[in-house]
Amino acid sequence: MVTISHIVGKILDRKLFIEEALNKGIINYGALAELILPEVEHELKKKVKHSAVMMALRRHAEKAAKKLFRTARFNEDTDIIIRSDLVEITIVKTPDSGELIKKIYNIVDIKKGDFVSVVQGLNEISIITNRKHERSIEKLVRKNDVKWVEKELSSLTINIPEESTETIGLFYMITRALSWESIKIIEIVSTWSEMTYVLKTEEVSFAFNVIKKLVEENK
Repeated sequence: MVTISHIVGKILDRKLFIEEALNKGIINYGALAELILPEVEHELKKKVKHSAVMMALRRHAEKAAKKLFRTARFNEDTDIIIRSDLVEITIVKTPDSGELIKKIYNIVDIKKGDFVSVVQGLNEISIITNRKHERSIEKLVRKNDVKWVEKELSSLTINIPEESTETIGLFYMITRALSWESIKIIEIVSTWSEMTYVLKTEEVSFAFNVIKKLVEENK
């Protein structure tokens, strides 16, 4: 049987920022209940008391505080690595893009600490690398194929404990910590045990402190 509590839980599961705000005690239950009341009534196909929705919100907040935001964990080996003076070049994806990517990797010297990340979408490719390689890469690309160039970027890379790679909420935990502080995320690149956030250089120091505090609080 579908209940008010079930519907409220389903609504909040789609709105993780609201759920966290409830946990922090910074949302008015009455105002939120009024906001979602029409959706609850629509799901149940009948009138519902405002007080019943408020009660369901309180119960859900109590349960949520014990799950999502406390399941993800870091450990003593978790490092945060900063790379600065990066550039992102977004180009049109073409049939010969594979050969282009090979040439880019020949330009970048990873052994000397260069950074490169190539993200392929359906119709475009984003190349993030050291700004010193910008002109060399642009020479390989037809001028009309360059869609966007973003400069003055830096990256923060967080290595993830292997035991936490399948944990619920780890990716979201970092992203929402940056979003709560109004830090603009340019790109997110992830592998099995690393997450890299590409940000504007002017914000990277603040972002480092935000993530460092997050890691310390969740070991």
